Amino acid sequence: GVSVHGLSGNYEFEEEDKENDSDHQCFRALCCKGPPPARPEYDLVCIGLTGSGKTSLLSKLCSESPDNVVSTTGFSIKAVPFQNAILNIKELGGADNIRKYWSRYYQGSQGVIFVLDSASSEDDLETARNELHSALQHPQLCTLPFLILANHQDKPAARSVQEVKKYFELEPLARGKRWILQPCSLDDMEALKDSFSQLINLLEEKDHEAVRM
Repeated sequence: GVSVHGLSGNYEFEEEDKENDSDHQCFRALCCKGPPPARPEYDLVCIGLTGSGKTSLLSKLCSESPDNVVSTTGFSIKAVPFQNAILNIKELGGADNIRKYWSRYYQGSQGVIFVLDSASSEDDLETARNELHSALQHPQLCTLPFLILANHQDKPAARSVQEVKKYFELEPLARGKRWILQPCSLDDMEALKDSFSQLINLLEEKDHEAVRM
């Protein structure tokens, strides 16, 4: 028979029991697995006009209550956990007097989230379009993946993604870039998370390319 003296003790096996030894080691390897590998972290910048809903969307993704959301005046940083990555999102306030400083905060970004209010006035859409165009052409951002969220789709005045795409002239402007344009609203978290999964895929692709170069 077999007598085992503690886990670290000596095993006394007869010849035919040798294979049990390997079984035992396999089992130990399974039950003593370490922590799961660390998720990659990406640094993103989140821009958009005041009222586009940046803070509310990010708070909801962090499972924070949307009731006490206040408009971001300078910038705030949130670590948003997803299954396969952690996104450190630097959200910049969207007021007129802050937007001119946005570019000071672009350095080190690996991706861009641009939030627009798809139900806003023509004037605001025009401003958002100009801001998005500047961001897409900015030397520190122009090679990065962009996630463009057409927010407030739940409002009656919301423009469809097709209308937004056309109005923002995304096809000619962003040709050759990696960008995703998605509809979103606070009451459809699944769609929002899906948009972020697509962005994470783009970030991972970009990472692999950097390694190959």
